[in-house]
Amino acid sequence: MRKAAADILGRVLRAQRPLDEELDAEHGHPGVRELDAQDRGLLRALLGTALRHRGQIAAILDHLLDRPIPDKSGAAMDILHIAAAQILFMEVADHAAVSLAVTLADQDRKARTYKGLVNAVLRRIARDAEELRARFNEPWRNTPVWLFAAWQKAYGEERALQTAAMHLHTPNLDLTVKRDPDDWAARLGGRRIAGNSIRLADHAGRVDRLEGFEEGAWWVQDAAAALPARLLGDVTGLRVADLCAAPGGKTAQLAAAGANVTAVDISARRLARLRANLDRLSLGAEIRVGDLRSFEPEAPFDAILLDAPCSATGTIRRHPDVAWSKRPEDIAALTQIQAELLQRVSGWLVPGGTLVYCTCSLQPEEGEAQIAAFLAANPGFARLPVSEDEIGIPGAITADGDLRTLPCLLPSTPPGEPERLGGLDGFFAARLKRL
Repeated sequence: MRKAAADILGRVLRAQRPLDEELDAEHGHPGVRELDAQDRGLLRALLGTALRHRGQIAAILDHLLDRPIPDKSGAAMDILHIAAAQILFMEVADHAAVSLAVTLADQDRKARTYKGLVNAVLRRIARDAEELRARFNEPWRNTPVWLFAAWQKAYGEERALQTAAMHLHTPNLDLTVKRDPDDWAARLGGRRIAGNSIRLADHAGRVDRLEGFEEGAWWVQDAAAALPARLLGDVTGLRVADLCAAPGGKTAQLAAAGANVTAVDISARRLARLRANLDRLSLGAEIRVGDLRSFEPEAPFDAILLDAPCSATGTIRRHPDVAWSKRPEDIAALTQIQAELLQRVSGWLVPGGTLVYCTCSLQPEEGEAQIAAFLAANPGFARLPVSEDEIGIPGAITADGDLRTLPCLLPSTPPGEPERLGGLDGFFAARLKRL
């Protein structure tokens, strides 16, 4: 498992492979396919820890190494990062972590030369773990400099630090229920967050074994991700497009609310998952595979929800690899795509219809700036401001009346609970009306 962990870490960081794809039991890394469900869970936890604390681990290794280990060292640095994560931030016996790391280095032709160094550095980390954690404990270290600077500029120093701190915690399991959220919160031992979202703070194990899964009473969806669909209001009987729809949480929300939903996504594989989710939930929608840049609807829609392709920096709590796989140039490329899609799909709306644009990004270029540019270029549209009463999340409405959630919002309730029991994904959503 440790060999797979080091290999996957390298692929995520250098080949920018999404962690979830590498951990897929059927189509992921070959080492994953050989593991049982329990070991896959341990592998996910190990890689999640190594990525969440990557900046701290890198600073500690830099402090302990006289000179950087060269690129020609094979997997040596990845092996060090995985073992350091175990020693510093997981309940793994120090001697076991060191021994396994040295064995892995010895098995790697290029890293073999450095196995003595691997042994010495890890023994030093094990000996001085408490001191090293205290010395390099600032949460901002675990965010790339360019990304943290962007958050400082957009939200201020305090919010940026709070966001970085929340990314160190494994997120809660949030569910959206079809109906009776208070009842389901009680039955599942959770608490209601907002709307039909409930939170299970300490769930561990297989989701499909929870009460209500087989009967299709709920689906997994972060509480923030459930907000944009609610901004469309009463959609009973309306023709509604869910664009870039997979994996289908918003489609399910709209169908459960009585809309006639057309779900469009470019990925046939992801739409297969959407279809399976709707079947379990006993919900229906028209499902279409298509690129929005060439897709043509048969008739205009009463309402449109565009969950545009984005950097996903708002989901680092759930996908810690995102912080290290994205680059500033990725943001620039995505903003062009978002502007193109928003302009195109706005023409698919009936006069008087509502369009909600959203992204799971913390970058203003992908949210606030997109809407400002669109409204400036399209006088036939106007913003419909969102109120805090509509969403039930304090502090999540911008001065312009758009939705903006941050990972540090929704603190623990009641006060005094561990901070990890709070938090949200970062989302932006704006509600527009075609005049």
